[in-house]
Amino acid sequence: MPDSFFATNKNRKRKRSATQERAPSSSKPAKAARVQKGKQKAVAPARKRNDEELSDETHSDDAGGIDEMDLRAPDVDPDAYESGEEDETETPAQKRLRLARLYLEGVKQDLGLAEGEFDAAEIDKEIISTRLKQDVLEHSGKIHLFVANSYEIAAAPVLRAKGAHRFSVTTAVAATDARWLFTAGKDGTIVKWDLRTGKKTHVFHKARPQDKGKGRAEDVHGHTDEIWALALSPDGKHLASGGRDRRVGVWDVEKDEWVRGFGGHRDAISALVFRKVPPSAATPPQLYSGSFDRTLKLFDLAAMGYVETLFGHQAPVLALDTLRAETAVSAGGRDKTVRFWKVPEESQLVFRGGGRSSWVDDLDLPGEGDEEPQRRRRKAGDKLEERFVEGSIDCVAMIDETTFVSGGDSGSISLWLTQKKKPVFTQALAHGLDESHVETEDVPVVRKPRWITALGALPYSDLFASGSWDGEIRLWKLDSKLKSFALIGSIPVLGVINALQFISAPSDFTQNAPWAAPPNTDEPSSQPAAVRRTKVNSVLMIAGVGKEPRLGRWVQKKGEGVVNGALVVALHPRTLGSS
Repeated sequence: MPDSFFATNKNRKRKRSATQERAPSSSKPAKAARVQKGKQKAVAPARKRNDEELSDETHSDDAGGIDEMDLRAPDVDPDAYESGEEDETETPAQKRLRLARLYLEGVKQDLGLAEGEFDAAEIDKEIISTRLKQDVLEHSGKIHLFVANSYEIAAAPVLRAKGAHRFSVTTAVAATDARWLFTAGKDGTIVKWDLRTGKKTHVFHKARPQDKGKGRAEDVHGHTDEIWALALSPDGKHLASGGRDRRVGVWDVEKDEWVRGFGGHRDAISALVFRKVPPSAATPPQLYSGSFDRTLKLFDLAAMGYVETLFGHQAPVLALDTLRAETAVSAGGRDKTVRFWKVPEESQLVFRGGGRSSWVDDLDLPGEGDEEPQRRRRKAGDKLEERFVEGSIDCVAMIDETTFVSGGDSGSISLWLTQKKKPVFTQALAHGLDESHVETEDVPVVRKPRWITALGALPYSDLFASGSWDGEIRLWKLDSKLKSFALIGSIPVLGVINALQFISAPSDFTQNAPWAAPPNTDEPSSQPAAVRRTKVNSVLMIAGVGKEPRLGRWVQKKGEGVVNGALVVALHPRTLGSS
């Protein structure tokens, strides 16, 4: 027996890990695996190296597989799926059959089909398959509402909220339940309107700034300068506001009281947006803010605290938008970029605009050192050739979790996908040209494109709108393959469009709001029966209208009919009043 003095507690042999114990004794399979892995690397597309700015992770992976999706009809009671028919001896195949029957019953009830109208041979392949595809797209955060052609645009009822602001209105936002409307302007006030009656209910007045050395700026309950941005929480309880006083203000909507002011930004607040998810313990209300200090900040309104700051833009952030996911899109103005922020991953995708479609001023004559003149004449005549260049991206709107549109000073609207570096489609001169008369001999008229001052989209649908100062709001329809979009109508409105928003109207909204009643139509519908059975809800489009642009005074609209206020348009389905 060895002496205890020389005994040791250390193991003489190294223990095998769990992976080593499970590995086969022969090294040939491992070698074959390494060879196979090398082959997979060899066949990887070389295009990956060119897309270094874009992440190789797609957003559809976050939604889970098809087996994890809840494909139950939204209007059916969840308890109905746990019916008494369930038996402990039920096989998996029998259970799938029973749940499929319950799902089809829910679809039939949702479509409003009577017992005699339900013919499996007629509508199973047409409606049921469409509904299944729609449920899958909705779960994955992609476009699933193809409703742009369903609305009556020409005879849409309109509500005008005006007479409450002395200076130009910079923004307007409505609650998702269509109860309240808020407008703000350069006079530093916020006005609360009843969306059902169109009457003014409350005014949040401009606060008097404190003298230097007397207290802190956080002690002031209100804004002391122009207000440029508003945002409402998804539950409608909190209103966020921001402007030139560099503070993000939070208000209680029901009590009409100031709750808290957040500092931190070093320059004016230019954009605000809430994450569009109903607040809960797992998902507290999240507020994004963009500023002229080139940063974005994230706030948690459940804890009333600051979360983090996002850096990346090289110019003032002019616009923000977000949907249900923890992502956001921002427009960087003069840095000519749109950035897609993945907040949990702390990463961003950069999409660069500012292509060759920007305009050249007719008054810019070539310099002495220029090799080629900037002005070119057409061969056929004396008319100057006009070129348009994008120098700033001023507004952005998300359509779904991977698709968004942007607009800027070149008058172009660009459609982007997160999988592509360049826009997949660009509509040049979306709102036409603006002509200015000048007193020169060579150039009597200067033609410049009208800027895209506002964009708004109906979430997860093929409908979005754009605004400028040409006297109308233009409605656009996306192609089903997301490759292009086309104009489907316009709504006349005088002034500069500074904000656009779409919300779904509640089912009882037209009953409580007389102004939003749909027009009476006695003509029978020409749409197929399957389309008429599809449920299309009415939507409200909110526009903030002013006499000047939101961030400056380089355009001033005057004349009869030009007012500072908000415009609310009720878009109803064409078949709603048809026989």
